[in-house]
Amino acid sequence: MRTFAVLAGLGCAALLVTGCQPVTACPAIGQAQVVALTVAREYAGSVKILRLRACQDGRCTEADLELYPGSTSVDQGCEPGPDGGDRPCSATSSPDGTLTGMLGLDPLTEAPIAVTSSGTDPRGRPLPVRTLTFTPQVLHPYGEQCGRFISAGVLLDADGLRQAG
Repeated sequence: MRTFAVLAGLGCAALLVTGCQPVTACPAIGQAQVVALTVAREYAGSVKILRLRACQDGRCTEADLELYPGSTSVDQGCEPGPDGGDRPCSATSSPDGTLTGMLGLDPLTEAPIAVTSSGTDPRGRPLPVRTLTFTPQVLHPYGEQCGRFISAGVLLDADGLRQAG
């Protein structure tokens, strides 16, 4: 009987302790399993077709990328509220002259990725083949308790490929 009372007491204490822990709400945001590519503004006019190959953990994916105009966020500021505090702020996007594309790589892990780019310029001539091996970045934008996001991005310019970030 004594053992039961001790176990019951410990069980109640455990419930009380766990019930007092702060609750953190984590956003329900999915992660894109992609290698993102940005063609630098100064090099974008030299690219017509871009093919990307990415290999990770013995799996390779390769495709011609659909390239889209890139943009940057432009802060439009915040208006002061009636009590001195800020009201909601806003921003807009503005074209920045870059090109962007994505290559699916599922699952995307923390292991190194070997990337190769090739393609053609607007006259149909081949672009230089560029290669890069890099380790994706692991981010915890909402805190350790909300899980991790793996970011894999590269930048292509006249000098070659380099990790974005």
